Amino acid sequence: MSSIDHSRPIAVLGAGSWGTALAIHLSRAGHEVLLWGNEPEHMKLLAEQRCNEQYLPSAVFPALLQVTADLKQALQAPAWILIAIPSHAYRPFLRQNAGLFPDDIGVAWASKGLEQGSGKLIHQVMAEELPQCKKTAVMSGPTFAREVAQNLPTAITVASTSDEFCEELSEDLHSGRFRVYRSSDMIGVELGGAVKNVLAIAAGAADGLGFGANTRAALITRGLAEMMRLGDAMGAHRETFMGLAGIGDLILTCTDDQSRNRRTGLLMAKGYTLEQVHKEIGQAIEGIKTAKEVVNLARKYNVEAPISEQVYRVLYENLPIDKAVATLLGRKSSVETI
Repeated sequence: MSSIDHSRPIAVLGAGSWGTALAIHLSRAGHEVLLWGNEPEHMKLLAEQRCNEQYLPSAVFPALLQVTADLKQALQAPAWILIAIPSHAYRPFLRQNAGLFPDDIGVAWASKGLEQGSGKLIHQVMAEELPQCKKTAVMSGPTFAREVAQNLPTAITVASTSDEFCEELSEDLHSGRFRVYRSSDMIGVELGGAVKNVLAIAAGAADGLGFGANTRAALITRGLAEMMRLGDAMGAHRETFMGLAGIGDLILTCTDDQSRNRRTGLLMAKGYTLEQVHKEIGQAIEGIKTAKEVVNLARKYNVEAPISEQVYRVLYENLPIDKAVATLLGRKSSVETI
């Protein structure tokens, strides 16, 4: 018997493109959903227009999807909670609102990134700021919000240390054209979702410089090796990186211009400054903040991560992109290892 009370709505926190897409999917699957956003005027527009014109203008809200700007209302007694806010905002958001979360409520998140300054994974931040919530899970994989909202075929991984909660979430999410695979490797799933954003910046930059398909394939392959080496050092399961949350998400973000991180690399290759990139894209670009944390983790665990290192130097040390590429190409020939 499920421990989730499906007479209550699922609370989705975060009314950006990804949170909105997941709220649409869950309500389309037959669940009552309450979507919360922190901007009252924006949420008022969503309620009036029955779509998110700013982020997903063509996706009409199903009847079971309601919206609110009142966090207390959203967290009053939900079936379970899904958080989809930028990764760098987790600790301040949870610290400010921890008292609103019901005791032992199931909490999942769909954000990808590392905490700024500490390099901690989101599940570590959650454990520190919401100790009353023992049932937690992360969902990740090759998923563009627009395609999920359009009900195009999609597959994701849900990972949790609670087999029961993982299975319950999978049942709620798995519907129609949305397929869910379960995992117990929260470290690997979270790490894959974070590191791929950094590598997508590199792939976008390479394409922006006109380096072609050979270069892109090499970057993806050797980027996967960096991801796996860091995962080994941090206690992830190696096979996780060969699945949806690893190579699947990496291929997606490195090859399709729906990826904000890939577009960041493309724009920087054209000479855009970071300020101009942020203005052009207009949404959070997780890979920019994550690059610093990935490099710090690689140094901490004595892991070789040359691609991430060069992305970091371009972003934070003003290294010209062509020199970063020259550094990568100028590395000594070696035996291929993972």
